[in-house]
Amino acid sequence: MAIATAASPQTTPAGVEFALLQSWLASGNALQLPLHEIECRQQGKGREVQRLLLQAHLQQRGNGDVGPALCLQHQDGELLYSHRRLGTRALTTVFGTVELVRMGYSCPGLPAIFPLDRTLTLPARSFSYELQRRLVKAAVQNPFLDSVQTIADLTGVSVSKRSLEQILPDAAQDFDAFYRQRSPEPATGSILVAAVDCKGIPMVKPPGAQPTSRLTKGQKANKKRMATVATVFTRAPWVRTPQQVVESLFHISRPNPDDAPAPPRPENKRVWASLLKGKNAVIQEVAEEIERRDPSVSKTRVALTDGERALQIRVDQNLKVTLILDLMHALEKLWKAAYIFHAEGSLEAELWVMHRTLRILSGEVGQVVKGLRQSITKRNISGAKRKTLETAADYLYRNRTRMRYNEYLANGWPIASGPVEGACKNLIKDRMERSGMRWTEQMAEAIVQLRAIYLSGDFDQYWTFHIEQDQQRLYPAVWSVVPK
Repeated sequence: MAIATAASPQTTPAGVEFALLQSWLASGNALQLPLHEIECRQQGKGREVQRLLLQAHLQQRGNGDVGPALCLQHQDGELLYSHRRLGTRALTTVFGTVELVRMGYSCPGLPAIFPLDRTLTLPARSFSYELQRRLVKAAVQNPFLDSVQTIADLTGVSVSKRSLEQILPDAAQDFDAFYRQRSPEPATGSILVAAVDCKGIPMVKPPGAQPTSRLTKGQKANKKRMATVATVFTRAPWVRTPQQVVESLFHISRPNPDDAPAPPRPENKRVWASLLKGKNAVIQEVAEEIERRDPSVSKTRVALTDGERALQIRVDQNLKVTLILDLMHALEKLWKAAYIFHAEGSLEAELWVMHRTLRILSGEVGQVVKGLRQSITKRNISGAKRKTLETAADYLYRNRTRMRYNEYLANGWPIASGPVEGACKNLIKDRMERSGMRWTEQMAEAIVQLRAIYLSGDFDQYWTFHIEQDQQRLYPAVWSVVPK
């Protein structure tokens, strides 16, 4: 491989550009400028120095000429790549666009082989892996136009929104493989918690959909597709009394001792979601994640869900856990019932809910249900109000076996799915439901997966894994050099 000889720093393009930058900073014109203008101009000129340094480095790496021919092992025998040709390739990096001169080996009817590309671990796209990493990391946090503008401000490199949209699905393709091979870090908590919920994502209208001049009652401007959201984490027990939970929920101030233990924080929390896989597939992934974290079944396993029957059935069938109804969903039913008897926002309504919440937390779900049904009869409630109360009573009765909150609290188990509710907000709502946003299935799935990696704290590890997998896809074959 030909190696370029080192040139004098003063005669290299980067050295000349750096000298010009130094000269400009010392010039009388620059000495009259305010600091913020100096910063802007110096940054631009400094980027060109960085780009030229990288260009010089690539020239020193040679052109990938490894010999007169390459021999590639193939299922039909050996293939000889004997036709050689030098070519150029432009690559956009975080410092700007550089050019590579590389030797290509070809065989009739087959793609050419460029040894330099493998040596430098180059991607198939014209954007370096590092530039792609920064673009993807920006896109999972902000709208696409904001993301490309942020990268342009930081690096001076302009990337089109369309190019970013093409990068994202490729960047997400190793999501499943990454988590299948990943070993979660050891956790000290004795409770392994899983939670599953659903959250809607606004979708683009299908081709051929006719616009409506006026929406009818209950009609939505854009339909949503439900994504299944999951979270798994480990937690230490937190023993509380029903009274303490009520005081926390209804913000009843009580003097707390200074040495009161803080609530345990989730350990190694992983959140993820899928629009395309469906509930069964995501719940199966939850089961696999639980087994990876607790292969010896030494931890207490619990799962929290809302009251959706189909979801509860799937969790019961696939996860070997104690299924708990999220307390906050039960409270939603109580608040709706309270507004049948008392005005919304009134103190009487809050006291009504607080009293029944304490009874539910104390293991008296059946008594609360009985009271609701007796109220319907004794007060002769009918129509929509009756339906609201019956719905609340039926919901609590159907979930009574998953509402043994007095036992759960005594064991220190969680009774509310705050982590998965937070995941729905952080993972989907905060990114996918901003004003005017509409998604295709492919792009929504890619963003949800990449954002899940980012929020789980796995982004840098995933990107290293993604590069390794991408290189295996690009360069699966092993060749040998044919000697002269």
